[in-house]
Amino acid sequence: MQYEIAKYRHDLPLLRGGTFLSDGGMETALIFHEGADLPLFASFVLLSTPEGRRQLLRYYTRYLEIARLHDTGFVLDTATWRANADWGEKLGYDAEALRQVNADAAHLLTELRAQYERPQVPIVFNGVIGPRGDGYKAGLMNAKEAEEYHSAQVAAFADSEADMVSAVTMTNVDEATGVARAARKHGMPCAISFTVETNGRLVTGVSLQEAIETVDAETEGYPHYYMVNCAHPSHFESSLDQRQAWVRRIGGIRANASTKSHAELDESETLDIGDIGDLARRYRSLTGRMPHLRVLGGCCGTDHRHIAAICEACLPATALSA
Repeated sequence: MQYEIAKYRHDLPLLRGGTFLSDGGMETALIFHEGADLPLFASFVLLSTPEGRRQLLRYYTRYLEIARLHDTGFVLDTATWRANADWGEKLGYDAEALRQVNADAAHLLTELRAQYERPQVPIVFNGVIGPRGDGYKAGLMNAKEAEEYHSAQVAAFADSEADMVSAVTMTNVDEATGVARAARKHGMPCAISFTVETNGRLVTGVSLQEAIETVDAETEGYPHYYMVNCAHPSHFESSLDQRQAWVRRIGGIRANASTKSHAELDESETLDIGDIGDLARRYRSLTGRMPHLRVLGGCCGTDHRHIAAICEACLPATALSA
């Protein structure tokens, strides 16, 4: 299969190469380390109060300081993983309120980008789209339904200063296809990030290869890149052979800290931060095997300590500021 990168309305620094950091597991860090009250794991509720917004800004700043120290780019994600219709309804947000939430989440990041961006630290402003349902379970939408469903959130980001959108913790190929089509409809660059079980496959049993190749085939290769998130590297690293074309479409990794399965994590009452050194070494191995990887971040259980360790392991010492 031949892959072609679409022509976007935005001049993404990611298109020009280089390494870009991202943050860790936003919701787990805020809940377990900072005592934030996030009903249904929805970080966007913090946008409703001045203190909540300050808490989000403090959270982002820890990671941006790491990027500044290492003179590397950064993908700055909105706190909108749960800001879609189904989760919004459970939390008392109607369509207009959700549109405002997504707009507010994007606006919050403009201040940070103005403060931290410089030539050595380009910042990509990314609108985050989560699954309609549980990120650990299979969704039931077909691609057309998913395109219609997720278009509202994509449209909100298209009207903001966001550079791109990313669909994360995708477990269903059809839903991922729908998000990519919605992004294309609204002229937004996009990335698609799948989550896998301990066997390296989506919860539906589909392999990463089949998932990526199917979305590309159904969208004329529209996603700029794919990622894997919300799984430990030990769950998927053995399936990544960089000689294969579909593997070269993977541009980022945002792994979990824990080696536990999703079912085990669901039942856990404490946060498993895993072995930070081992996680960093696994990232180093992946970047060595896959030089096309651009985005390095974390997911559940990770925080700024994990990202700092990943930086130390993966970025050359010469990247550090004098």
